[in-house]
Amino acid sequence: MICNVCPRKCNVERDSALGFCKSPSAFRVARAALHFWEEPCLSGKNGSGAVFFSGCNLKCVYCQNYEISGENKGVEISDEKLKKIFDSLISQGANNINLVNPTHYAERLARFLEKNKPCVPVIYNSSGYESVETLKMLDGLVDIYLPDFKYIRPDKAKRYSSAENYFEIACAALSEMARQIPNDEFDENGIMKRGLIIRHLVLPSNTNSSLEILDYLSKDYKNRYISLMAQYTPCGKLDAFPEINRKITKREYNKVVDYAVNSGFENLFLQKLTSADKNFIPAFDFSGIM
Repeated sequence: MICNVCPRKCNVERDSALGFCKSPSAFRVARAALHFWEEPCLSGKNGSGAVFFSGCNLKCVYCQNYEISGENKGVEISDEKLKKIFDSLISQGANNINLVNPTHYAERLARFLEKNKPCVPVIYNSSGYESVETLKMLDGLVDIYLPDFKYIRPDKAKRYSSAENYFEIACAALSEMARQIPNDEFDENGIMKRGLIIRHLVLPSNTNSSLEILDYLSKDYKNRYISLMAQYTPCGKLDAFPEINRKITKREYNKVVDYAVNSGFENLFLQKLTSADKNFIPAFDFSGIM
């Protein structure tokens, strides 16, 4: 397949060459297991059925999943194997099927889900760096969008993720996600069945950027669910990025949370600073794959 599935538009034949994401055309997966550390309305008591895809179209320098996003650790699997993985997670009681970092497989996933839509909600858990044209292929196939909204300043997006145009791309992607799923729906136990949750990871030394992001979100997304994440853990090679080579402080996180509350956001998910711990990073040991 000639791949232009994401905003990078590498235009490469993924059966014989690799683009920015360094991924083949076949699904490549590093872990499939119940995950209990998503937002409460996703994990609940039973867990979210998380399927971690290898490769990435963003490759943030601080990524805590760099083993799979940057180093592409994973196993190639067939469509049939992916269906078995979904079925296994559902049989274990998963509240949903959580596609983690699926962007570079979105086109293939759309074809797959048209034939194999699971009986539980499908979560599209991504960096927010998405092509609107690709998202439209997923209309009706994805039940819950769980995008990051990482940057508003082009210099930050370029420095940390080599994506100077991140903000304009993510804005268009959020708009399309909200169009597809205009309302949030929950079951009797408070588990989300359909909806949109916008995540923002607070970076150290970058709180003013976070406030600007909240200003933007307050215009059109004040009534949607916003997840302000405190889990930033320095990972990867950050010697060239000393300003983010540490965890965030309580003062930094509270500054962002207080601003969100004072700005009128009511549907907020918050984290404890203790979430910034490498022990919460999943083991990419091919659990549920082999």
